[in-house]
Amino acid sequence: MTPTRDRPALRALAERVGILSEYLDQTGKERRRTSDETRVALLRAMGIDASDESAARASLDAIDARERDRLLAPVRIVRRARQRTLRIEIMLPDGWSGAVHWELELVEETGEVHRKRGRARPRRDGRMSIAAPRLPAIGYHRLRLRLTAGADERESEQSLIIVPPGVPAPRDVLGDRRVFGLIANLYTVRSERNWGVGDLDDLCRLIVWSAGIGAEFVGVNPLHALRNRGKDISPYSPVSRVYRNAIYIAPDSVPELADSPVARELMDSAEFASEVEALRAGDRVDYQRTAELKRPVLRALHATFTALHRDRQTERGRSYARWLEMGGERLVYFATFAALDEHFTREGRDGGFRAWPAEYHDPNSAAVRDFAQRHAEDVDFYRWVQFELDRQLAVAAESGRDAGLAIGLYQDLAIGTSPSGSDVWSAPDLFVEDVSIGAPPDPYSATGQNWGLPPIHPWRLREQGYGYWIAVLRAALRHAGALRIDHVMGLFRQFWIPEGKSGTEGAYVRYPAEDLLGILALEATRAGALVVGEDLGTVPKEVPPALRRWGILSSRVLYFERGRGGSFLPPKRYPARSLATANTHDMPTIAGFWYERDLEVRREVGLAGERETRQERRERQRDRKMLVHRLAAEGIIADPRAPLDDVALRAAVHEFLCRTPAVLVGFSLDDVAGEVEPVNVPGVGPDRYPSWTRRIRPSLERMAFDPAVAAVVRCARLRSGGKRER
Repeated sequence: MTPTRDRPALRALAERVGILSEYLDQTGKERRRTSDETRVALLRAMGIDASDESAARASLDAIDARERDRLLAPVRIVRRARQRTLRIEIMLPDGWSGAVHWELELVEETGEVHRKRGRARPRRDGRMSIAAPRLPAIGYHRLRLRLTAGADERESEQSLIIVPPGVPAPRDVLGDRRVFGLIANLYTVRSERNWGVGDLDDLCRLIVWSAGIGAEFVGVNPLHALRNRGKDISPYSPVSRVYRNAIYIAPDSVPELADSPVARELMDSAEFASEVEALRAGDRVDYQRTAELKRPVLRALHATFTALHRDRQTERGRSYARWLEMGGERLVYFATFAALDEHFTREGRDGGFRAWPAEYHDPNSAAVRDFAQRHAEDVDFYRWVQFELDRQLAVAAESGRDAGLAIGLYQDLAIGTSPSGSDVWSAPDLFVEDVSIGAPPDPYSATGQNWGLPPIHPWRLREQGYGYWIAVLRAALRHAGALRIDHVMGLFRQFWIPEGKSGTEGAYVRYPAEDLLGILALEATRAGALVVGEDLGTVPKEVPPALRRWGILSSRVLYFERGRGGSFLPPKRYPARSLATANTHDMPTIAGFWYERDLEVRREVGLAGERETRQERRERQRDRKMLVHRLAAEGIIADPRAPLDDVALRAAVHEFLCRTPAVLVGFSLDDVAGEVEPVNVPGVGPDRYPSWTRRIRPSLERMAFDPAVAAVVRCARLRSGGKRER
């Protein structure tokens, strides 16, 4: 490998496109430097040749020339604060001199047009600064510029996005109150009526029950679309972050059921009843069986919808027409992908679009267009499924408003998308191939973590006016009163690992954080939603002040909030602008932590040997003692030496969280129910642990009347003040 000192052009090029030269490891002490080999591999994946110094210099020159050739950047984000005017900075083409005539047209989001003309001389550096016709309101606008100097004439256009100073503040939504809510993995929810996986009807019931104990929000896992087969079941590795998982539809609540004898006949059959009963009784979610059970029923319901409403002037028909118009080309791409995926899976080509014949890899190919025409009803079926999912989610959100929840639904946004999914298939030029995002080496993994998710090309995202990011946010915020962004540091930088390499050979790549946060502020403001950033682990120093500046709440987890010697911090040390929880989906439940089940699982799946497990058990015994002493110091339990049963422990931990100044406190439904088994074991494949499948043991109906559950959530009075208590 060529020494770093011999590659100045490579280093300059890598820095120019955002590849960091080094990073501070998990210890906070050692700096890991990016190798030239990694730089070359990442640049190649980004479509930039840096194979030698000559190629690197040529690539750098090409980037500079492209930037110089632009009058306006393709997109500009302006944070609307106190300024009253908007100035437009223009870089004139080489060779332009003398007076320049300019015309500027501002087309506001509303369609209102403002024009301004003038004549100016550029500065010595070739730049001009002119005032826009006006400073528009927050929203998405377009600027058009035309310059004339003698016989030379140039035009340019820019997407101008005016954003608010920050996301909605808790005070705007809650006043001076500090509130709590329940956070559930919806797929784990058991009920007497679902088909083996929690659905949107269960979510309605959970919301109503939560309101009865004083909650102000109900959080769910990402509801993103999945393939629901084999390994493709993680809510954090979806086929699309824009569209939702059909497995969450409650077929018995689809409006067409009453008019669909075929669907009713399917659901009334003895074979169907037996299958549903088996799925309902299972300890694990069987995604594939449940999806296959729902699909023919949904197909029949879609046929009824087509006959009664599609292209008709019924209320539901008009709603569907509006849905199609709103979804546009993006919805067509997703539905076409889903139809193709179903088709090729039946043919034995299972595994996403990379398993399909090559002519179907391009969404705009003749083969794809021909398929879409020949299977138009299949494509429409998947558009209708998304329409019905949206309607049922809207009903759930409305149930929260009717029950008086101040926040309502709290949704979750995954950091990435599957490499073989719809989002990548629909926009292949936006995602970087031959690279995966992950995490660098740490004490838990000497080689780092490879999440298998393709990164978004930061430059191309900007070139496209951040359209994909806007679509993702609008989908996540639709019907939501709060949004959690998983691994929020990914808006600032992401750890890229070249294909075939380990995390030791990865590097961080910068992202346009201020632009992404500005658009987030705009979309959250329009939705009236609070935003929580999952900022756990090693957090770059620039992240906390940026999150505070934009009003994004921090995540605080009991297991991580430690002081000297590993002692648990007192409640008063938690920041007010945060969401406080005992754990997350990647961590042990309270009961699992207490009974050391997570340590047993680590040993069973090969993450720890016997010696490591013995050491971990000693550390856990110390942690349990420190937790009990903290609870006793706060007066939550009387005697740290007295035996503490499972229910008393869970109640005490929740009371501790309720005493923090955190504006939001989240109770995991797993902890409320007393689950011991983890729902996810990070870094382990399904061959070693069935992550994302463990169901909650008690049903919703049973939990509503369970004395142990009532005891665990009784501390909610500290937050709700008895509001809506039953």
